Amino acid sequence: MIDKLESFIALARVRHFGKAAQELGVTQPTLSAAIKQLEDQLGVMLVQRGSRFQGLTGEGEQVLAWAKRIVGDANTMKQEMRAARRGLSGRLRIAAIPTALAMVPRLTTPFREKHPGVTFQILSRTSIEVLSLLGNFDIDAGITYLDNEPLGRVVSVPLYSERYQLITASGNALGERRQVTWAEVATLPLCLLTPDMQNRRIIDLHLANAGASVRPTLESNSMIVLFSHIRTGKWSSIMPLNLAETLGFGDPIRAIPIVEPDASHLVGLVAAKREPHTPLVAALLEEAATLADDFADNGRDNIA
Repeated sequence: MIDKLESFIALARVRHFGKAAQELGVTQPTLSAAIKQLEDQLGVMLVQRGSRFQGLTGEGEQVLAWAKRIVGDANTMKQEMRAARRGLSGRLRIAAIPTALAMVPRLTTPFREKHPGVTFQILSRTSIEVLSLLGNFDIDAGITYLDNEPLGRVVSVPLYSERYQLITASGNALGERRQVTWAEVATLPLCLLTPDMQNRRIIDLHLANAGASVRPTLESNSMIVLFSHIRTGKWSSIMPLNLAETLGFGDPIRAIPIVEPDASHLVGLVAAKREPHTPLVAALLEEAATLADDFADNGRDNIA
């Protein structure tokens, strides 16, 4: 039954018999037979069939929710038994928003020191993609914003607050200032993340609230592209303070606080809301809580 449910989940995700079969490593007739056997066992039609996949039936949508839950529980049981035999091991799949990627090693490095049998897959994704992947069980956890847009049914561990800085060369306009306003920043030629990124939507919102708008001279979904342009000294950007500090921008690049307002947004680890969590996810949530304490202590030290 479990393997048939896994086949059904894969088909519902990719919405194509051939691609789902390829993903599962089986032939298309084998996949079709598995879905038909599942329908016979449950006594309902799950998939609307024609010359190609046409979607799930109403009953199929209901079964999909149960299938994800049952498969998730089965995987949790397997992990618990494996952990009981030889300690925590396996693969942790984490998707993070681009502005949080630089801090991921602060989570993964101490985790792997405690659990050397664990490997990682780290993906860069938008906040919407993080939640979609989490809901489809395609990742184990995500790192995203917690307080700006709806998260749905997840558990979360707040890690740190993003505060925004103008990143620019000292010789550029506003480059010698100790602080700048959002309205002033809007007058600069900026390179920013693309509008599908929540960081960009946050920036646009604060600019709009300041009565300003911005037309970036460069947009990219890659932080590396933004960094490389900023380092030329000819481009400016708006980035979180913690990201700028991690990258270690040096002269002549400056990070200047943006005020009016001095905005901040909470970033944290999210996982699907379920009990029990797999041993890997439970251990990751525990490690995230430790990291959150470290961020808080560093924040208090900086204030002092």
